[in-house]
Amino acid sequence: MTEITTSLPANSTMSSVASNSTQNLGSAGGFLDVVNNALKNVSAMQATAAGAEAAVAAGTPGVSMGQALVDSDRAEVAWSATVAVRDEVVSAYQSIMNMQF
Repeated sequence: MTEITTSLPANSTMSSVASNSTQNLGSAGGFLDVVNNALKNVSAMQATAAGAEAAVAAGTPGVSMGQALVDSDRAEVAWSATVAVRDEVVSAYQSIMNMQF
């Protein structure tokens, strides 16, 4: 599973996904690869946030509440973006299925 480091700015994650998507569009299964990578990245962000929250709750020395909150917010934004993309794909599918030929 791909790990997302917490030192990356939020925009660099989106730009790396966008650059990967343009590279993979020409290959067979490129769109599926982009979706799989995006879901793995979201899952990794959620795991990082959960680990940071658990470390803060356990009182682990060296773990800051601020970093746990930032990790949690990043995971929430990534999940919201994933749900929004899913909703758009479902809407496009339904529009295509409702077309009259």
